[in-house]
Amino acid sequence: MVFKDRIEAANLLADKLETYKGKNAVILAIPRGGVPLGYIIAKQLHLPLEVVLSKKIGHPFHKEYAIGAVTLKSQVLSDAAKEISKIYIEEETKKIRTLLTNRYQDYYGNKEPQDLKDKILIIVDDGIATGNTILSTIEMLHDEQPKRIVIAIPVSSQSALQKLKNTPFVDEVICLSTPVNFRAVGQFYKNFDQVDDNQVKTFLNKVKIN
Repeated sequence: MVFKDRIEAANLLADKLETYKGKNAVILAIPRGGVPLGYIIAKQLHLPLEVVLSKKIGHPFHKEYAIGAVTLKSQVLSDAAKEISKIYIEEETKKIRTLLTNRYQDYYGNKEPQDLKDKILIIVDDGIATGNTILSTIEMLHDEQPKRIVIAIPVSSQSALQKLKNTPFVDEVICLSTPVNFRAVGQFYKNFDQVDDNQVKTFLNKVKIN
């Protein structure tokens, strides 16, 4: 299945999420590609839209290899972090949190993050390749004690989808397509333009106005 663009993908997902319309739920979009989808879904379901700000902690010698992840409030570490210096992890966490705080202020100004306790969290992205980063994000969101965690994605690799279904923190996974020959998310969109920070802010402001 190839989507025309993120708009088509979002409309198809919104139809599948109709049961959550007007409920005590929040759409949590993963920036930047997940935000255009999150905006459309939030609008159709009459739900608030937030962005999930998280970033992986890279291995000191292989930065692309994640040994954990950080959000504004929490941190999760993989087994690989056991062999890494605690000082390195503390310094990286501090750096990442500063970066995330700056990005949050850029997106929201002085607005306080929403309390997610006892809410249904619908996490939206434009697609998932490996699933490692989103799994860390899910684990950290679970610590906020939500009522339910739902993942809504247009496309995912089969291995990533299996990881999502196997995690005890996820209550429901909605995925429209799991192609066999998965190389990158962009191959399943005819139009897959980059989303920048200004566009993210525009979508967040539109939801506030509406």
